[in-house]
Amino acid sequence: MSLPTADDPQLLRQALAAYVREVAAAVGVSVECTSCEVTDTITAYVALSGRSPRYPGRDLMLLWTMRQGWSVAVETTPAESPQPVAQLGGDVTPAPERVRRFVAEVVSSAGTAGNPGPVLAVSGHGDLRTRLENRVRGA
Repeated sequence: MSLPTADDPQLLRQALAAYVREVAAAVGVSVECTSCEVTDTITAYVALSGRSPRYPGRDLMLLWTMRQGWSVAVETTPAESPQPVAQLGGDVTPAPERVRRFVAEVVSSAGTAGNPGPVLAVSGHGDLRTRLENRVRGA
């Protein structure tokens, strides 16, 4: 039996799932409204309960990728590409409270939250897992 390594995809998935649960709680949705994936891509999805005045009658979703961090997009059909509304720059794994403020700004604004700058990249799966685990621990 081999010991897990820093790049172990199962440990990374567990860390991502824990982080996504905390983000979902921060934005006020249940864990059933989330999904995450660690395959050739590392992504997460959170269905949002709020809507933006710019997109009446359309649901919003919160998307996360390892390379781009969090963004808000208009919910689309599976055949359509997501319609981006706003991107959260900075740390690729911001504190859940920071994500909550970002979502609140997007949902309450007739404009967008803008693009506050580039996303700070991670150096690999081990670095990402450490950042995710630190966020869940409140670091």
